[in-house]
Amino acid sequence: MTLNDRVALITGASQGIGRATALLFAERGARVVLAARSADKLAAVEAEIRQAGGQALAVTLDVSDEEQVKSGIKQALEHFGHIDILVNNAAITRDQLQIRMKRADWEAVLATNLTGAHLCIQRVLPGMLRQRYGRIINVTSVVAQTGNPGQANYVASKAGLIGLTKALAVEVASRKITVNAIAPGFIISPMTDGLPEKNKQALIARIPLGRMGTDREVAYGIAFLASDQASYVTGHVLGINGGLYLA
Repeated sequence: MTLNDRVALITGASQGIGRATALLFAERGARVVLAARSADKLAAVEAEIRQAGGQALAVTLDVSDEEQVKSGIKQALEHFGHIDILVNNAAITRDQLQIRMKRADWEAVLATNLTGAHLCIQRVLPGMLRQRYGRIINVTSVVAQTGNPGQANYVASKAGLIGLTKALAVEVASRKITVNAIAPGFIISPMTDGLPEKNKQALIARIPLGRMGTDREVAYGIAFLASDQASYVTGHVLGINGGLYLA
């Protein structure tokens, strides 16, 4: 499943699932646009890809800021000419029980996790429509399917991504553009590294495969949905969760 000559834009590419996806895409021949807020971390990923013989461009942007999205994607298009694949992976958390959740924390999570995906899609979609080809992959979460206490804002944003995926898949199918979602379970990543060990063990006890997943395992799923081999898959939510949730 090569991605030779494809140009992929990956948000949240500075660490975790985004970084793993960028490295895998580059290994499979894609030219990769790395987007995130941390310029230093992006530069490190860019250097890693180039040292391995791949092509990458680091673009510092906050997906919740429409002007930054516009300028960043313009820079990517000027550099590579087009975008074939969009991976909406950028996400934040602001956990709190619903009764105590501040409106600012609610809106910050929705702005990055859901509105940010919408803004990126709007900027790359015209080119995909013209070339009659595209792959859009939205990174949601198993908690969008199961719920999770203390994360109403995060769960709502990730559930919204599933709805966005299904609606857009129908809108653009006639132009040979597929739109799918990946729903990772509990993955070893910067987002889970801060959990207390007893909490991690309690989570693992609920997973039939008996362990947390890796960002590389999620990246393999994203790479499949980005490939030509997945040309008849659209509007689908691919769970990579070790059996934690069985649809």
